[in-house]
Amino acid sequence: MNTKTLPNDLEEALARLPMLDVHTHLVGGKLGARGLHDILLYHMVVSDLYAAGCPTGARLAQYPRWPSDAEAESRIQEALPFLPHIENTSSWWGVRIILHDLYGWQEPITPENWRKLHDRIRERADDRVWHHSILDQLNIRGTGTEIARRGGGEDDDRLQYALEWGFFTRCQWGEFDTALYELERCWGRSPESPSSIGSGSRPTTDRTIQTLDDVHAAVRHYVESIPYGQVIATATHLSTDIDYRLVNDRQMQEALSRRHQAGPEERDVYASYTNEAFLTALEQHGREIVFQFSFGAEPLPFETSSRLSQRSIGQLAEIIGRHPNLRFQCFLSSRHANQSLCTLARQLPNLSLAGFWWHNFFPDVIRQVMTERLDMLPTNKQIAFFSDAYCVEWTYAKAILVRKQMAQVLAQKVEQGQYSFEEAVNIARRILFDSPQSLLGMRPFGTSPMALPVR
Repeated sequence: MNTKTLPNDLEEALARLPMLDVHTHLVGGKLGARGLHDILLYHMVVSDLYAAGCPTGARLAQYPRWPSDAEAESRIQEALPFLPHIENTSSWWGVRIILHDLYGWQEPITPENWRKLHDRIRERADDRVWHHSILDQLNIRGTGTEIARRGGGEDDDRLQYALEWGFFTRCQWGEFDTALYELERCWGRSPESPSSIGSGSRPTTDRTIQTLDDVHAAVRHYVESIPYGQVIATATHLSTDIDYRLVNDRQMQEALSRRHQAGPEERDVYASYTNEAFLTALEQHGREIVFQFSFGAEPLPFETSSRLSQRSIGQLAEIIGRHPNLRFQCFLSSRHANQSLCTLARQLPNLSLAGFWWHNFFPDVIRQVMTERLDMLPTNKQIAFFSDAYCVEWTYAKAILVRKQMAQVLAQKVEQGQYSFEEAVNIARRILFDSPQSLLGMRPFGTSPMALPVR
């Protein structure tokens, strides 16, 4: 075996494997970019630009409120002067992969030529055959997205759905009653898109929570509104800022009476009580749904930073242990916490780990996290990929980046004698394709739905 070509040989072998993308924000019927802004202003690139001095750090508007042409063009023009400063980043590597491979564009993006590129991308915006062909190039056999982004069901053969609606345990910048507001926002309504990060002023809700009975009625409505059989997971976030503990009725009622003066103590009570009530009710549907959650990204005014305490990891173990009939799956955004989460997954039968999320999606971090998980966890306790993409072009870039890192990791293990070449490829198939089916019940398109496993 020629060890000099081993990473390339493995990358070629990985490209022939089928894979499943377990978490995105793609919109059914509108899978692709609608212009240069959807590629250039993907939120990870926006953070790069903001760090480089670009004045706007907020995400570009997303479905269901698409940005106007004027808004998109203004944001592109604002970003152009800062592009040279981010050419070193791996997010920009993703932009280059997209533009080169999918749009045949190799020039720098300048004030003089960006409209030409913008028009080239817009020409493909409604070409669903083109969008499907991108997924086919990657050998992606199925994709997960929010059920609120299903559209008219045009891509039901390609997409499977998760409920991403109420975020009872995600902190928002400068707020202390988010858990209650999120319950109020969902109470009496049908599933819709979640609140955005850094949501700013909050829309008025139809109902207001004032008593314990209100809390339980709102939780009951939420759990009964989940479209079981149409969704395979309910995606949410567990904030490390919250001190998770068992809260009794008296403590919750007293905290409710202090809502107008709420601080960190009340925040923790609201979130802990609501979360425990929700998980207890959801556990009754443990055969039908997986509790997916992100972990390790905490709010800043526009986005988040990677931050996670050891206290939260211990409390997570207690939460999962209290609900043995509910399956939990973690999207981790903290490099340093990966080894701890692996030890939890080794000892908690109902916890698995998936992919590389947000602040972990950088090549060096991907390689470290992947290496630790391959060494510490069985293949049927981990999923190797999700893109978190908002258009298929970013699915493409992220799949290519992950494959490159996986080829490097597997090559090192082959070189030191841990795996043979064939074993490495088989292991890759299990964590790219088999585990999403066994852990989540995902199905390759063109096949009948796969029943979720019964514990």
